[in-house]
Amino acid sequence: MKIWIDILTPKQLLFSELIIEKLGKKHNILCTSREYEEVTKLAKIRNFDLVFVGKHGGADKTAKLQASIDRKEKLSRKIKAFSPDITISFCSPEAARISFGLGIRHVAFCDSPHADAVMRLTLPLIQKLLIPNVIPKNEFSKYGIDKKNIVSYKAIDAAVTIKRKINQEEPLPFKKNKRKNILIRVEEEEASYTSKSSKIIPIIKQIVKEYSEENIVILCRYTKQIQNLQKRFGKKAKIVKMSFDGKHLLNNTDVFIGSGGTMTAESALMGIPTISYNAVPNIIENFLVKKHLVKRETNPNKVYNHITKIFGSSNKMSQKRAKIIVEQMEDPIQKLIKVIKE
Repeated sequence: MKIWIDILTPKQLLFSELIIEKLGKKHNILCTSREYEEVTKLAKIRNFDLVFVGKHGGADKTAKLQASIDRKEKLSRKIKAFSPDITISFCSPEAARISFGLGIRHVAFCDSPHADAVMRLTLPLIQKLLIPNVIPKNEFSKYGIDKKNIVSYKAIDAAVTIKRKINQEEPLPFKKNKRKNILIRVEEEEASYTSKSSKIIPIIKQIVKEYSEENIVILCRYTKQIQNLQKRFGKKAKIVKMSFDGKHLLNNTDVFIGSGGTMTAESALMGIPTISYNAVPNIIENFLVKKHLVKRETNPNKVYNHITKIFGSSNKMSQKRAKIIVEQMEDPIQKLIKVIKE
C-alpha cells in the first residue's frame, strides 16, 4: 500500500515517527511538509526524511491564502504522480482538498477543535477522524463530519511523542552550573486561532526580576519574537529560537512555563513541574489541569509564588502521578492501523 503523510508542525513530525515505525516496513510512505523553520530544524535533528513543498504563510491572511493556493498546485502534481491509496494528516487543509479532488481516502488525527478555520476547511472532506477521548465528538461533528466517522482513543497525543529517543548532541542553552533551569515557551502568534494580546510578557518580567540568579531561557518561534524579547530581556535571560528536540530540553528543565500547547502537554506527562498561562484555552490543557499535572496561572505574582513552591519541594510526586496516567493510556497508532484495515 502507498501512504501519503502530510506534516505541518513539529508535533506532527514526532507523531509521524511512530506511524512510520509501525507501517513503514510493509508500506511505501511519502512524507511531505512545507518550509517552516521549526519543522525544518526538527527534521534535521531527528533525521526525518521529508519532501518540502510550499511554505508557511505567516500571520497575514492574504499571505496565508496565497501560500495555501501555491502549495495545493505544487503538491497536487506530486501526489498525483505518487498515487497513494490513503492519506494520513493532522487536518492539513491542503491534504484534505487534494485527497478529495483525487479521490484518495483520508484519515486524520486532531486534538485541536479550537482551530476553527482549519476544522472548517478539512473535516467535511475526510473519511475518518481519530481524536483523544477527553474531547467530546460533538466538538468536531459540528464542523461537518458525522460522529460515526470519528474514532476516539484513550490517550492524548503527547503520550505518543514523549516516547521518542533523544538523538541530539548540540549543547543546550542552559549554563552548566548548579542554578535552577527555568524554561519559558512563548505562545504561537501566526496561527489563525490565536489572539494578538500576549499574556507572557508580564510573567517574564516578574520571573527575570525575582529569579535573576537562575538560568532563564525563553524559547521563541519567530525571528520577530526574538528581536522584541532580546530588546526587553536580553540582559537578564537567554532568548533562543526553537532549534532543539523539545524532550531533550525538558529533560534538563526544573520548571516549564508554557502556553498550553504541545510542549506544555509533554512537560506535564514527563512529570516536570509545569505552569500554563493558557494562551489558547483548549480541552487537552484543561484535562492536564484537572489531573493536577499542570498549574494554570496567568497572574505574574502567583506564577512567582508557585515557582518558589516548586523549588522548595521534591518533584517525585508529580513524576509518579504522570507515570501512572501515561501507563493508563492506549496506543493511538494501533487504532489507526485498525481503521486502515477496515
